[in-house]
Amino acid sequence: MNTRLRVALLATTTLCAAVLAAHANAQEGQAATVEEITVVGSQIKGAKVTAALPVTVVGEDQIQATAAVSGDDLFRAIPQMGDVNFNSQYLPGTSNSARGDVGSVNLRNLGIGNTLVLLNGRRVVTHPTSQANDNLVPVLTYNSNAIPVTGLRRLEVLRDGAAAIYGADAVAGVVNTVLRDDLEGLNVAAQYGFAEGTNLKEYNFNAYGGHNFAEGRGNISAFFSYDARTHLRSHEQAFTASADRRSLFADTRFAGATSLDGRSTTTPWAYLQTPASFGTVRQGTTALTSSAGYFHIQPTTFSGCQLNIGNGLCIDDGALATAGVDRDLRFDAASLGTAVVPSVKRANLFATGKYEINDSVTAFGELGVYHAKTNAGQAPIQTLSSGVITIPASNYWNPFGPTVFANGSVNPNRLPNLNVPASGLAVTLRGYTFADLGLTQVDVTNKQYRVLGGLRGEKFGFDWESAVVYSEATAEDVADNISTTKLYAQLALSTPDAYNVFNGSDLAYTSGPDSTRNSQAAIDAIRVKTIRRTKSTLALWDFKVSRPDLLTLPSGDLGIASGVEFRRETQLDDRDSRIDGTTTFTDPVSGAVLSDLINSSINPDTKGHRTVGSAYLELAVPLVSPEMSIPLVHRLEGQLAGRYERYSDFGDTAKPKVALAWDVIDGVRFRGSWAQGFRAPNLEQINASIISRSNTRTDYAFCEADLRAGRIGAFSSCSRSQLTTARRAGNPDLEPEESETLSYGVVFEPKFVPEAFGRLTFTADYWKVKQTGLIGVFGEGNALILDYLLRQQGSSNPNVVRAAPTADDVAAFAGTGLTAAGQVLYVNDRYTNLQPQVVEGLDFGFLWKLGTDRFGDFDLNVNVAHLLKYYQSPSPGIAELLKARSDGVINAGTTITGGGDLLRQNGKPEWKWSAALTWRYDRFTVGGFTQYIGDYDDTALIDSSGQPWVVDSTLTGNLYGEVDVAEIGTKVRLGVRNISDEQPPLSAAGYDGTVYTPYGRYWYFNVKKRF
Repeated sequence: MNTRLRVALLATTTLCAAVLAAHANAQEGQAATVEEITVVGSQIKGAKVTAALPVTVVGEDQIQATAAVSGDDLFRAIPQMGDVNFNSQYLPGTSNSARGDVGSVNLRNLGIGNTLVLLNGRRVVTHPTSQANDNLVPVLTYNSNAIPVTGLRRLEVLRDGAAAIYGADAVAGVVNTVLRDDLEGLNVAAQYGFAEGTNLKEYNFNAYGGHNFAEGRGNISAFFSYDARTHLRSHEQAFTASADRRSLFADTRFAGATSLDGRSTTTPWAYLQTPASFGTVRQGTTALTSSAGYFHIQPTTFSGCQLNIGNGLCIDDGALATAGVDRDLRFDAASLGTAVVPSVKRANLFATGKYEINDSVTAFGELGVYHAKTNAGQAPIQTLSSGVITIPASNYWNPFGPTVFANGSVNPNRLPNLNVPASGLAVTLRGYTFADLGLTQVDVTNKQYRVLGGLRGEKFGFDWESAVVYSEATAEDVADNISTTKLYAQLALSTPDAYNVFNGSDLAYTSGPDSTRNSQAAIDAIRVKTIRRTKSTLALWDFKVSRPDLLTLPSGDLGIASGVEFRRETQLDDRDSRIDGTTTFTDPVSGAVLSDLINSSINPDTKGHRTVGSAYLELAVPLVSPEMSIPLVHRLEGQLAGRYERYSDFGDTAKPKVALAWDVIDGVRFRGSWAQGFRAPNLEQINASIISRSNTRTDYAFCEADLRAGRIGAFSSCSRSQLTTARRAGNPDLEPEESETLSYGVVFEPKFVPEAFGRLTFTADYWKVKQTGLIGVFGEGNALILDYLLRQQGSSNPNVVRAAPTADDVAAFAGTGLTAAGQVLYVNDRYTNLQPQVVEGLDFGFLWKLGTDRFGDFDLNVNVAHLLKYYQSPSPGIAELLKARSDGVINAGTTITGGGDLLRQNGKPEWKWSAALTWRYDRFTVGGFTQYIGDYDDTALIDSSGQPWVVDSTLTGNLYGEVDVAEIGTKVRLGVRNISDEQPPLSAAGYDGTVYTPYGRYWYFNVKKRF
């Protein structure tokens, strides 16, 4: 689309614009004639203390303007929300991360687990599957996709620390989802949407309604929604079509940077080793292996062939080369059409009920059920460098096998004139992708339910309420895999049904699918389904009372709220028996004890529980009222709150909160708050024994050797990345993360503006959060950099466990002045409390409401989030690495994580804003929404001077039109998201799924019927 048209379209939607976060309490511009509700930020029903706090309320109009289908869609549209690390676009090759229909909540970008999510004012259960955060520790989130968007009456966001009122998770703030209730009648709607230029399609059906009974004393309301979405596959768009992204950066300063080639170095072209003690395998005088026994299979068209073995294949001595002329031996799983977004079928059912037992007591209840199932085709199974398997000499396809098999038959595949014994040699499989098994099918089923029953009423002027809640969430992750035991048995066969790793791959497209498939019998014999089951529960009882007028003071009524809460939380991570150590495999040759899955390390089950008892007290204190006629103090109100909590697994704590609202004159308010908070270590961080995780990491010691030897010109061209296993351990001695929050701002409502121009509200707030004792690890990537640093000084990092250097490794370091290093087996790490972190920023808001008889009604909202500072004090180890890099001791192209200035890094832009307008005239409604996300640095791509790639800023707009055909009780809506078809900006990974959705323009059509 040409630039002028794009600007025109965005200008149109900007004029129509709205912020998901209208500052929508009565003090910030909404109509004062609203029902008496307790807005998040205070437990005092009907109190005005929320005037002192920055509360965002997202109403139905704003939700419609975003065109959100899922909770993830909705939360991404709120500027104060940070990157989404739990999301359906994150689909790793193993079940070590949360997969399926999942989205996370990350207010202020302070990290997963620092935002409390409530449903109708009470806690919800966490998603049961953990995932590593930026500090590489397992964290748990509330699943935003379990929130039924079509059932929302409003979404409340308290952008302020509230641990004193709500508890541990409220370090960054609170999100309260308020569902429709007390309904009469029935509404049914259906929607169809599709992403332009792709095969992604979505279907939605929802219905909500209710019925009064017992002459209006009771009501039962319910809503149901069903969503179905098709796959979005990698080959459908250029930025996901290949893991080799060099062509995407052709016109940039990173043109030709080989680090952009993300194709896997573990490929269907087998990388193998004969016993190192045997030495070089030769055919006559021709060396077929290196002196350490390494060799690999490759096409005869590639250089280095030592022996043609037929079918266009040859044996090349040494390790599998995936750089230089052999780079196209890398494996490109994206070319197979992997799922970028899985297909999903999601259902939400929620019912509420109430019954007035008498004039002062009402019974109420909730019942909620969420069920989602996803399917995704992911990359084929690969071996791990830390879990190699031996191919017995008896393997039918082994070119170095025995001359005669045990059954007496002559071996037709043993190469002639070998210097190996007649009994043959076993071969170790160092690296291999089982591409002939096809895509790994991953099916994830998420379930969640909630049951609540309670009583509320009024006594002695107090509103009281008590309820019991039980909620449970489960996830079942079922995926294709390969049993190591079954694979070994198949490799040991001396018949053609033996699994053959020596048959190469596709000669025409060497990075693509394997066209030399094994027999179906061999494939079926090794394939298994692996199952990971996780479960979390929440059982809660509370009792709370409040009164907005406990005492009448000269300055007004003193409000009070108090309550107690007891809850029990559990979490279970039940790994497949082939992973958790129940079923293992012992390699008969090496004696190594491995998990019984070829691509997974042994990972024990984790389970834990805790009980938490708490009590809180909150006061709404009027200090000055308008009637007191004090100059420059029209009104002065305060909030005092404190909470005490006792945890069964690490002790007790008490945290305070103070807030103040000062109206200089009617319409000009200054407000501020100070609070302390805490976040308890989650159950997995405390109870995990050993957690093995494999991530692609760069072995910089080898990069330095390649640089000194002249094999590469810069670290950006280093090809020494591989799957590196980290063995992380839980820590029962972890301390909670402490926090201190400060915010202050101004609210301006110009009373001098004539009513004919509408009602205007401007807000500006500064906030600062300081956290201490953040839980993290040193990180296997940093451990490898430290090892690189120490090796230049003649020592090494003992936490990096390496194999003994082979002859090939020695050759790689020859002449560099560095001592040869062996291949990394694994890295040891442990969870610990890290250094402090300080984050601060500004929020701006603008709200305009205008109602006219002639031109209809207008609602305009703007919300701006500006991140000023994001600094994590480096731990002593990280500080040492940063200093070494700044001093030039280690290369500027190294990527050091876990400390320093994190502003504008990896999904933390300085500026985000959203805006929207809803216009109603007669039976017509037009809504628009626009969103801006600023640029930020991608530290996964750094040039030789240490400068990172910049992910561009984006401006997108949504627009919809709706007509109400009142005669038949029907509304028809046509809308478009991302009207200018902006593609997600380019990043080292192609696009950043934690910030952007992987498609452009999206159309939808909606029909709603009232009964």
